[in-house]
Amino acid sequence: MKTVLLIRPSKGGHETHLRRILEKVEDGERLGLEEAVRLYECDDLLLLGQMANKIKGKKSANRIYYIVNRHINYTNICKNRCRFCAFSKEENQDGGYAMGVEEVLAEAEGVVEQGATEIHIVGGLHPQLGLDYYLKMLSCLRERFPSIHLQAFTAVEVAHIAERAGLSVKDTLKELVQAGLDSLPGGGAEVFSPRIRKELCPDKLSGKDWLAVMRQAHKLGLRSNATMLYGHLETPLERIKHLLALRELQDDTGGFMSFIPLAFHSDNTFLRGLPRTTANLDLKTLAISRLLLDNFPHIKAFWVMLGVKLAQVSLSFGVDDIDGTVIQEKITHSAGADTPEELSVEELVALIEEAGREPVERDTLYRKVIRPEGKLGPDWHIEN
Repeated sequence: MKTVLLIRPSKGGHETHLRRILEKVEDGERLGLEEAVRLYECDDLLLLGQMANKIKGKKSANRIYYIVNRHINYTNICKNRCRFCAFSKEENQDGGYAMGVEEVLAEAEGVVEQGATEIHIVGGLHPQLGLDYYLKMLSCLRERFPSIHLQAFTAVEVAHIAERAGLSVKDTLKELVQAGLDSLPGGGAEVFSPRIRKELCPDKLSGKDWLAVMRQAHKLGLRSNATMLYGHLETPLERIKHLLALRELQDDTGGFMSFIPLAFHSDNTFLRGLPRTTANLDLKTLAISRLLLDNFPHIKAFWVMLGVKLAQVSLSFGVDDIDGTVIQEKITHSAGADTPEELSVEELVALIEEAGREPVERDTLYRKVIRPEGKLGPDWHIEN
């Protein structure tokens, strides 16, 4: 039985187009570029949410996933001074830092004892750190915390590490995996548009090369996430083309686990003064992402960037993952985020249940985590 969704008359006369799009969604057909443009033009936000929720329901029913994780940003020194970044510093600049391996281990120690199942590691492109540093970091973490999942280094970092080592991306990834790398985060994608990258991050890995690193990682059996930074100078069409490029790669490799739209924060960046994204744009982008990325298992609302309450609302706009406890996120907070630096499991569960959804703790690979008597701690296992 098909769900009846009401299309409100719109000033732009898009009702006919929306009905056709709705029919395709109902029939499970893939949407294209022109239809995505129509969705961004649609002023009926609730309809978009209903359409996205239909897809979400087919993929994950009423479940909303969360994870107990820890973010570690090992350095903020970066050779790329992207105009949208408030986190990076130049070498010898006040406030710049690079953590030693023992410092990284110390950062991980407490949260693992508290029950974290994932350590999420990203940082700047430090011009002096070599491959040995990254290999030692991973191998020491793996030795000390054998059960933890190490999600580390964006595609941009991987390309930088490979360049510094004089190795191919493939061989670099093999070395990192042997040392303990389990999966890649989705950062560094920004917006693939060459126009945007030329204006905001001309020295950064290109969108084409970001996709190439991910393709190679997937070929080696590594899973990853994908992101898009929106709400700065990009157009809706550039967002759509970004999504379609991700969908095309996913068709080929199937290696992406989730897509995470990242709302831009301009404070302390070269773009300071740009207004923050609106709730309308945030929810619309999440819903359209769910509708276009039909081959992505999960759409994640990163509450650190969206805000806790809007992330909760997004659970009615196609989202089935609200990320996790996070613990001490630095990059977005450097750009003026006023969200907490962490949430407790109790807060995450309450947030999900208040939205009428079923909270499910997951590991990085979306397997259900079981804890004895439901208590946090180092004793947990994956549901068989």
